[in-house]
Amino acid sequence: MKCKLSRFLDVGLTLLCLISIFTLSVAAQDATKSTGTSLLKEALSKIETLEARTEQARLSDIDVTREETVIWFAKEFLKFAEWDENNHDAVAYLFEQFAPYKEDKDKLAAEMPNFQRKKVIEILDDGIAELSSVISGQIRRRPVNKVDWQNIEVGDNMFLSNGKPIFLYDYFSKSVGRPLTDTDVYNDHLGAIFHGGENLYPVEHDRAINSFLLKEDRTFDPDLLREVTEISNTNIGFLIYWNQGIPKWVEKLEPEVRKGRSTFTGFDIDNPLVREVWGTIARETGALTQTKKVTQLGYILANEPHWHSIASNWTRRTGEMQQISSYTLSRFREWLRIKYDGNLEKLNKNWGSDFTGFDAVEIEIPISAETRGTPMFYDWARFSMDRATDWYTHIQGELRKGNPNADTHIKNVPHYYTGNDRAHGIDLEALTNLTSMIGDDAKSRESRQRFSNQPEPWEEHYAWAWEELSMSYDFMESVSPGKIHVNSESHFLSSARWRELDPSVQYVHSVYWLATLQGMDANLAWFWARDPDGSPEDRLEGELNFADLALAGSFVGSTNQQPHIANAYTQVMYDLNSFSEEIIELRKQRRPLRLFHSETSAINKTAHMTEQFSIYEELFFDGIPMGFATENIIRKQDNHSWDAILVYKTEFVTESELNALQSYLNQGGKVILDSKKSLRKNEYGQAHDKQLSQGKGKLIVLNGNSSTSRIRELALAEVAKGRPDVTLTEDNGTDHKGVHWRAVKQDDGGYLVSILNLGKHNAKLTIGLQDGTNFTITNLFTEQSIDAEFKMDPKCVLLLKVKPL
Repeated sequence: MKCKLSRFLDVGLTLLCLISIFTLSVAAQDATKSTGTSLLKEALSKIETLEARTEQARLSDIDVTREETVIWFAKEFLKFAEWDENNHDAVAYLFEQFAPYKEDKDKLAAEMPNFQRKKVIEILDDGIAELSSVISGQIRRRPVNKVDWQNIEVGDNMFLSNGKPIFLYDYFSKSVGRPLTDTDVYNDHLGAIFHGGENLYPVEHDRAINSFLLKEDRTFDPDLLREVTEISNTNIGFLIYWNQGIPKWVEKLEPEVRKGRSTFTGFDIDNPLVREVWGTIARETGALTQTKKVTQLGYILANEPHWHSIASNWTRRTGEMQQISSYTLSRFREWLRIKYDGNLEKLNKNWGSDFTGFDAVEIEIPISAETRGTPMFYDWARFSMDRATDWYTHIQGELRKGNPNADTHIKNVPHYYTGNDRAHGIDLEALTNLTSMIGDDAKSRESRQRFSNQPEPWEEHYAWAWEELSMSYDFMESVSPGKIHVNSESHFLSSARWRELDPSVQYVHSVYWLATLQGMDANLAWFWARDPDGSPEDRLEGELNFADLALAGSFVGSTNQQPHIANAYTQVMYDLNSFSEEIIELRKQRRPLRLFHSETSAINKTAHMTEQFSIYEELFFDGIPMGFATENIIRKQDNHSWDAILVYKTEFVTESELNALQSYLNQGGKVILDSKKSLRKNEYGQAHDKQLSQGKGKLIVLNGNSSTSRIRELALAEVAKGRPDVTLTEDNGTDHKGVHWRAVKQDDGGYLVSILNLGKHNAKLTIGLQDGTNFTITNLFTEQSIDAEFKMDPKCVLLLKVKPL
């Protein structure tokens, strides 16, 4: 009886607890709803206020494009908040898909509706305050240079709208299935680029051009072909070749076709049948679409190509490069035969092998990371890059048989250049040279990656992580200075490994300003996945099961839940387009100092790019855009485009690279060498039998013990004539600079100055002129005068006019 009584009492207590919890939960829900109702009323009232002031401004001929966007986003996100409130379980399920949010999914889902309402109120408050200042005459704004989405001109190195430079913006993936006529999705607020590759993960359908288009009898699937040929010809757009799948008929004929696959390239690129299939697809789709506006942003030849061939847990888990086909091995053997001029003895000596012939060469793929720095690793890594470049040369060549004027780019991953890994098959220089446009999907972040518990190096000094963006953009723009630059999937707002529920508006302004200043002409942000009723797009409803696990977790912590960030993105693009001509002027600034880049050292060394960034960073804050020189740049570009080349910790170079530097010196060039150790070894670690001589130029060889700051001082002295007439000094309380700036002289004798505080500290800045002339300074965003000495907050952006008196 006692046991039963105890159990009865336990159950009774449990029931009482559950009733109490339920009561508290209901009370909490009621309180949340009450708060939501109050926030909604406040937001609607502020919308009315801003609408009234907008009409007042409009009657005074004040441009109100910015306020129209604020109002649009406010109304949209109030609708989104209501949907989220009424669909708690669906929102919680989405939070569950991103590991860092999984544990708090219910709490986050419950908070999301009112979070969005509060952010709506914030953007309305800011909009009311700014417009009130405009109406009162306290500040003056330049009207927005709006994009004419139906009439974009593709210029030599920029897009033009109504005769002026224009920077295009949109979202790469956007409410899949919505027609171009749906103004709730395609408009000035969200961008209106036609998405010729909307559905990112097609199997056998979609506008993305994929392997399933071609049937075994070499005819086209009529339904899939219509998805290409019946694309609207209204707006500018892009087409993408999606390489993830391969038809069963190809696999049946070529059982090896999946060997050597990667995440987004689901087949062997050395397979002759694959080359035929994709060559046909590229050639015929090029011919069928050559008059379409959807090709004005180019044909994207690939999505994030890579072939990671170092053995690792993640590549084993995903099946990437777990073996190579007989076709790849055969091509590698032939590559080695050419590389070694048929000298088998030399190959065996380098590899420590005893192959009886080049046809007997074997290599284990995935390759061990411990082989890094050996001749075998170098040969494989270099071959892997060359074969990828050959594949895209083939695809582009076939495309241009069908459409001779086809613009092309590749969605290259910039950290394959800025990072230290070199077994991924991507030669960013070669691919940038190959295509007619520069292509990438650069990312940045305002806080550390969600899967990292350790502080990241940038956090010590900076407000956000700019390394990958800036270094890769300066490199690509140095490689191809006259090309349009398209970031077809910008991960500045969120990415697979970085997400913040409440990033700062200032960060958004800073990152997009810097990216555009450094060359970006068009960007498609990741990503817009709300249907107009507030629900997630079709792909993100129901059970989520994607080949790419990152997609399932992409919704939460993204722009889709952040009215202030969605609005900030559009507003900064409005600002950039209002000053598009000034941005182009700043971009044209000469790059007097070039940092020598060698893939030879990058392949052989485990931390070469980390070392290169250390000197790049040291020179990034001195008012000149950093440039790069490679063997190809030296041989193919006008050497008078720069004043000096700096070589830093670059021990390994090919004989051809060394000869290019010597040729530059022989023509009167200037080379600064950090140490006698640089340029001393070839690709196999063997000492060169010659070293640089001064020739007709100037060769400065340091002792190898100089700090990066000392090398900076010396390098800047050697390019002093190429530095701007404007001076800027920074005091941020540390000995580490954080303010990036550029200055260019204009036709009227004044100077245009762009300033961004990338540092984590407030900075006291002082502007001057080299000759000591007096001047005035105008903030071009507000047309207000400012003093020569002023303070600048982290992530702040300024565009100034300095006018000598």
